[in-house]
Amino acid sequence: MHQEEEKRAGSLPEQTAQRIIAYIRAQKLQPGDRLPSEIALMRQLGVGRNTLREAQRALASRNILHIRQGAGTFLAERPGVADDPLGLQFMSDGMRLARDLMQVRIMVEPPIAALAAQNATGAEIDALEGWCEAVEARMDAGEDFTREDQRFHEQLARCSHNQVVGSLVPIIHQGVVAFSLEHERTETLTRMTRLTHRRILRAVRERRAADAQQDMLYHLLYNDSRRALRETGDADAVSGR
Repeated sequence: MHQEEEKRAGSLPEQTAQRIIAYIRAQKLQPGDRLPSEIALMRQLGVGRNTLREAQRALASRNILHIRQGAGTFLAERPGVADDPLGLQFMSDGMRLARDLMQVRIMVEPPIAALAAQNATGAEIDALEGWCEAVEARMDAGEDFTREDQRFHEQLARCSHNQVVGSLVPIIHQGVVAFSLEHERTETLTRMTRLTHRRILRAVRERRAADAQQDMLYHLLYNDSRRALRETGDADAVSGR
């Protein structure tokens, strides 16, 4: 009976990992916060060094903890959220992946923009504008703006104040990357990205949820139309001629 109960509860490292998660919740630790030292955790949890380290490695593999040699153990930036939760990097057909991800983004991101208009704080909107300006600075310099574009959409998701939306951000990031890899950044596409980002930002700042949703939909549908034109081989339309 005792062995069966122990099996259901998991191994000692597994139990220790769950207790560390409970500690993180109880202490309301935030991403980037440092956990107590190894010795302090060993005493608090009543476990040995090997058990604690195995538990921490397990939590690190689940992107809950980030272990920095010589610095300590920290709560991960997005605890428990994998960078590639759907294994998209192993999908070989890049064009199809870009198309499929765009379809998902069209379903998800417009309502996120509406929530952002309803719930964002002034400071969060200022941060959104900062990323909008960062995208434009890259455009003006003729440089790749994929990373800044990702951060703009990530900040918009943060503005929604929806806990589940945070788990969707990595998928949104994959969509931005997939689109940039499969599609040339033409002058027309760059200009429209600048325009639609600004429209989304303005709608969020002015608390116009319905307009924010429509502006995001337009932003994504325009990108999707360029993808469709490229697939059909209409080079003039894709280049904006």
